[in-house]
Amino acid sequence: MKFVLLLVMLTACAASPQDLSGKMFTFPQQTNIAHVRLTTSGPDFGDATVCHRSFTDLKRDHALFSLATPTSANDFLIFWDEANKEMEAHIRNQKSEYKGWDYKPNIWHSICTTWDSDSGLVQLWFDGQLSIRKYVSSGSNIAGSTTIILGQGQDSHGGGFDLKQSFVGMMSDVHMWNYILSPCEIQKYVDGLNFTPGNLLTWSALEFQVTGRVLIEDKLKICY
Repeated sequence: MKFVLLLVMLTACAASPQDLSGKMFTFPQQTNIAHVRLTTSGPDFGDATVCHRSFTDLKRDHALFSLATPTSANDFLIFWDEANKEMEAHIRNQKSEYKGWDYKPNIWHSICTTWDSDSGLVQLWFDGQLSIRKYVSSGSNIAGSTTIILGQGQDSHGGGFDLKQSFVGMMSDVHMWNYILSPCEIQKYVDGLNFTPGNLLTWSALEFQVTGRVLIEDKLKICY
């Protein structure tokens, strides 16, 4: 009986889309178990935009968004490299690095990443500040059985979690589109204004499964 209760505590699933407006996922401890698995509506896409907000005090490497397929563990990964002080976008297992961001601890950061599969160009928007466009990979879509994870980085499809790359902190407002969001729409997202919700992932209608100690709480707001 205790074993059954433990399984229920460790794994919670939103069977139907759940409105998380005004909510956040809290990852309260370093672990290679706790994560949130997201369900996307599109198994095959080329162009992509991913936006999310995060709040952490980590001073080490950590994954912010991890999408893997059976053939590629890093099909769409957003990763902070602490040693080199750079935000990395891994697309189709190819990496581009972005330096110079003021990635301060203990405040909310908004990060959007766009990728054009035809040109192979990727671009980051960090708290509304855009990066240069860099080439990563072109000529093929992200296809197959996609697994999207928050809280961990996937070194294999759906697993291979590394304790030292886990995310500790809060995460909110995760959206994903199968096209490149316009600069104006990205700025609306950053500013918390009305914007077009993601058509692959949308925070107000999110299908997800929680494994381990991850809490759903009211979003932390800072008053000045």
